[in-house]
Order: sequence, then C-alpha cells, then structure tokens
Amino acid sequence: MEEGIVKVVSPIDDTPAAKAGILANDLIVAIDGVSVQGMVLDDAVAKMRGPLGTSVKITIAREGVPDPLDFELTRATIAMRAVRWSMEGDVAVLRLSRFSEQAFVGVQQAIKDIYAERKDVAPKGIILDLRNNPGGSVDQSVYVADAFLKQGAVVLTRGRVPEESARYDAQPDALDAQLTDVPLVVLINGGSASASEIVAGALQDHKRATVVGTRSFGKGSVQSIISLGPDGAMRLTTARYYTPNNRSIRALGITPDIEIKQTVPPELQGRDEIIGEAGLAGHITVEGREETTVGSSVYVPADKAEDAQLQYAIRLIDGGETNVAYPPKAE
Repeated sequence: MEEGIVKVVSPIDDTPAAKAGILANDLIVAIDGVSVQGMVLDDAVAKMRGPLGTSVKITIAREGVPDPLDFELTRATIAMRAVRWSMEGDVAVLRLSRFSEQAFVGVQQAIKDIYAERKDVAPKGIILDLRNNPGGSVDQSVYVADAFLKQGAVVLTRGRVPEESARYDAQPDALDAQLTDVPLVVLINGGSASASEIVAGALQDHKRATVVGTRSFGKGSVQSIISLGPDGAMRLTTARYYTPNNRSIRALGITPDIEIKQTVPPELQGRDEIIGEAGLAGHITVEGREETTVGSSVYVPADKAEDAQLQYAIRLIDGGETNVAYPPKAE
C-alpha cells in the first residue's frame, strides 16, 4: 500500500494482469467500482480474488495518463512457477521470476532439461533473466548463485551487533562443475530487487557473469519480525546486505556492466521507470556513497524480438556484439 492505494510492484509473468497490460508502478484505485481508499491490503486482495473464470474490473491510475484506466480481468489459477527456460539458437535463457522455495530446484531442473534436449552438449551461453524479479528467500538466492560459483562469498550481512552479521558462501558441487566453462549473462532492471540483487552482485563481483540492463532497485536490508505478544508483531530492519566485494546494495542497487535501455512505446515513455529504494521516504542512507533518486526502467516487451536487452545479450554470447565487459576478466 502507498498512501492508502494499492501499488503494483511487478505483475507476475503470464497472469491475467500481466497479459492485460497492467504495469509496475500502476496504482489500483478501485476494484469493481469500489474505491480501495481506506481498505487494508488484505481486504483489497480478498476483493480481487474470486471463483475461477469470473471477472473483476480493476481501475488503475497511471502517472502521466490523465484519466483512470479500466481493466477487465478474468480470474485464473496463478501457477507460481519460478523458472521458465527456452533456447534462442544455441543460447539458453533462464527466466527466474521470483525467489520462492522452488527457485533453485527450478534452475537445477532447467539445466538438466537443457542438457537432455541437447544430448549433453553445453549451450553456447546462458542468460539468467532477473528483470522485474522482486526477490524472496535469501537462502534461495544463495543456492542459485552457488549453482554458477565454485567457491567464495555470495552475500554478507552486517548489523549493529555480531549476532546480526553473517557470511553466506558457495560450495563446489556437480552443477557448478558442469557449468564452469559456459559463459553467463545476467539481465537486471529497475524491478530487480533484494534476492535478485544478491545473485547479480555476487556473480558480478566474482567475474562469473556480465550484467546487462539497467540499474536495479536497491533493496539491500534484512528485516526481522519481532513478536509483540498475542496482539501482533513488528518488522524491524536489523542488517544490510553487502556483495562479496563489500558493496552495499541498500539504496544504490546493482549497476550493470553494460547499460542497455529498451525502446519504450510513446504512451509509456517517462512512466516505465520505477524509483528505487533511495527515492522512498525514511530509507536508510549509505555513508560515503552518492545515492540517486533517478528512476530505472522496468519495461520489458512481451515480444522477444523487440526485447533490446535480451537480444543484445544473445548477440553478445553469439559474437554479434563485442564489449570489453564480456567475457568478464578476473583482476
């Protein structure tokens, strides 16, 4: 919720909302003609849910559009599939939409299926698509990064007291051994947050992957839930995330090695950007680092052929594009 209005962080892939054209940053102002002002989030969500196949009208306020937009959505079963994959020629594309408990298992199965389809011949490269992935389980982010790393830190957390600090490391295993010589590109954008930034930052710092796209969201804090007894609980920020090279993710995000912007339709230009953590009131500042409140694009075309970031990554692996950042070179 933002000032009493439901804000869309990122529509889930292949859902009625995503297919209808609802975008990140859209504000849901009414559901079936009833204003959400004054509702708590759970009530608004309950009102949007309903029997399979029935319809619900969602009224959206979109920045830069003078009049509200109405979307008629048909309720459907939302398949919470964390990982999807496809082959673009000899390049494997793994789309990881969220870091649910199925994230690592999904990546593991996708790699297995890719090799099975190719009769154990490695792909020319792998693109790990983390765009508009809002995060999820920290443990899952460590497992996913570990799939591509032999050893070393994945993420560091630091709090005010030693008990709130930790280091999560990658371990040698059969999966990273299988993928050792396979080039890797990671796609990020303004909707990549939290666990997505942990993975992108770790692979970038270890020179395992080239990161392509636009700057990520900058959600680099650890929240703990503290019980207040039978009447409730409090969520308190207790630590910050740091990449292996000691870079704070908080309010800064991950900067891509190669910035590639999408060609945004005229009706969405200026409204395709999401303001990251640094643009939120009361955010935790990072001493000694200049923060930015400039938005980062979250727009991803539905048509792969029009997806500038994806197509650039494919050409980079295929050799149609060259850049000093690819392949990454160990220092």
